[in-house]
Amino acid sequence: MSHATRHLYPATNHSHKVALKVGGCAPFSATDYPGQLAAVIFVQGCPWRCGYCHNPHLQERSPNSAIDWTALLDFLNRRVGLLDAVVFSGGEPTLDPALGAAIRAVRRLGFKIGLHTAGTHPARLLEVLPWVDWIGLDIKAEFSHYDAITQRTNSAAAPLRSLQLLLNEDVLFECRSTLHPQLHSPASVQALGQHLHKLGVKRYAVQIFRTQGCSDDFLNKTGQALQAYPGEDVLQNLQGLFPHFEVRRS
Repeated sequence: MSHATRHLYPATNHSHKVALKVGGCAPFSATDYPGQLAAVIFVQGCPWRCGYCHNPHLQERSPNSAIDWTALLDFLNRRVGLLDAVVFSGGEPTLDPALGAAIRAVRRLGFKIGLHTAGTHPARLLEVLPWVDWIGLDIKAEFSHYDAITQRTNSAAAPLRSLQLLLNEDVLFECRSTLHPQLHSPASVQALGQHLHKLGVKRYAVQIFRTQGCSDDFLNKTGQALQAYPGEDVLQNLQGLFPHFEVRRS
């Protein structure tokens, strides 16, 4: 996962057909779209407040875009032939009503489109699916425990609906879960994997929490505890559930 680079392209007073609120851009990433070299666009705003958030400065949605969309599109145009894909991340990109127009504009340049989403807006996810080539869907926890992670009530319904949409559509996607030992016990990690397997998920990745960018001190676990977590037996059990399984550590 990439961190947002802010103020790469200062906002201007130009008027734009696309009003996507961009909070940052990573010009090059080899990890945000599997097997592809990509730029990552970070969209402002997220309805949730997960304590281990990787880009907490993007949670709020400011009145103006921090990065000029036209300048960013010009930059991507100069990268045609050098990059394979552009990934829309956040924040939560499906929060932005301009996401569909922005994706289509980038796709017209010839790039593959990746999308990182927590599934907070299933209707908009469905809207953009025809132009998206790969999706990384964040699954925070067992759906009965979502609110403890997101710090918002009734937060599980939307991502469950988004997952069901992806399972019924012809789009390549993976589910991924960021795990922290204070929030996800080994037993709960195992239960989550079994639930996703029963739903029909084929690609699953667990991402072990890392302290970089975290906004909450109580979550700053480091060293040997994280290296051993969530346990080799749990990881082996998960490996047996999914045709494609990956463990990602910092």
